[in-house]
Amino acid sequence: MTTSELADHLARPALRRVHPVPLQKDNQVFLGLRDPCMLNPQTMVVPPQAFRVMQMFDGNRSVADIAAEIKMPDAQPLVDLVRKLDEFGLLWGPTCEALEERKKQELQAAGAFPSLEPKVLGEDASAARAQIEKWLDQADDAELDEPVVGLVTCHLDYPLGAAVYAASYRVIAKAPRPDRVVILGTNHFGLGDGVVVSELGFDTVLGRTPADRGVVERLRKAADRRLFVDILDHVSEHSIQRQLPWVQHLFGDVPVVAALVPNPLQPMIAEDGARVGSGEFVELLGGALAAEGGRTLFIASADLSHVGPAFGNPEPVTDQRRRDVEAHDRAMLKEFIAGSGGFLERVKQTRNPTGWWSVGCMDATLRLAKPSAVELIDYRQNFDEQGNGLISSASLALLA
Repeated sequence: MTTSELADHLARPALRRVHPVPLQKDNQVFLGLRDPCMLNPQTMVVPPQAFRVMQMFDGNRSVADIAAEIKMPDAQPLVDLVRKLDEFGLLWGPTCEALEERKKQELQAAGAFPSLEPKVLGEDASAARAQIEKWLDQADDAELDEPVVGLVTCHLDYPLGAAVYAASYRVIAKAPRPDRVVILGTNHFGLGDGVVVSELGFDTVLGRTPADRGVVERLRKAADRRLFVDILDHVSEHSIQRQLPWVQHLFGDVPVVAALVPNPLQPMIAEDGARVGSGEFVELLGGALAAEGGRTLFIASADLSHVGPAFGNPEPVTDQRRRDVEAHDRAMLKEFIAGSGGFLERVKQTRNPTGWWSVGCMDATLRLAKPSAVELIDYRQNFDEQGNGLISSASLALLA
């Protein structure tokens, strides 16, 4: 097949967002192309040099132009690469759209998103509950006098974040069961630049967490499909899913409203009204919750700073860097504790130098929960000894 015979979306290929995963076979390094939406159950594997060429697939240049730019006399290997990427659904176009529709239908038929980490807490529900109880027992009692209306906790891997998770959930371990839990997370890998609400439940090792149908339907009536158009972003998003076993352990099958919230200080790519920004979402969800009634518990699934070469910083994480990050984090947390306006203003003024990726869900939780006070329960840093990266996190209780 010549370049002139390619379909339009192949003649000017536009690569979807993919995450390369290093693989090794026969002492050679390859890259597995991970699709965040998991449209294809198989993983396409390419050599590193092919992945470098794929960065030129931006939808603006033709295959012939790219072949000429990289001085490839025969464009056929490039044509083969483009066709294989399309087969796997990794290019924008009709193939990817068909795979997206099939994935949505599969999820709707199942009624829930499958667990990303089905056995990370244990082989079965009994083992998972025992592990969560062990972590809760190891956490100090914050001895809060006021009822808790919301939490901020981490979404780290459980072994790394266990202490922060436990410090957070211990403060509500004996609280009455709420009518629903609103979990607001961070969209790490997805395509949506607006808020993405799940209309489906989630499966975990402890069973199925249902979506709050009443609230979801009110949001649908208020915003049509705009809050749900990128629902496939939930397929591989861990910030929501890692909170669910804790919620289930404490409150059983309580209904959940799960949403991924962008940074309100970053404008959406297209201001065409097709998606919902953070500010509008807070208004819509606040109205839906007020109309539905009952008691709501809010959870912001939020990690704080991300620094070091692993996150694009040139300098390694030294002891001094750790101290500087903690000073910055605590100044930011002080503004969060003081209220929404000051927190966002601080992020804006400082230009977020340490990469707080969860500003959106933290701000939205603060504005929705409307706490009378916020209590810092715990603060921690996770880092590797080689100085490649550091992630900080905190446990905060939002009081009634």
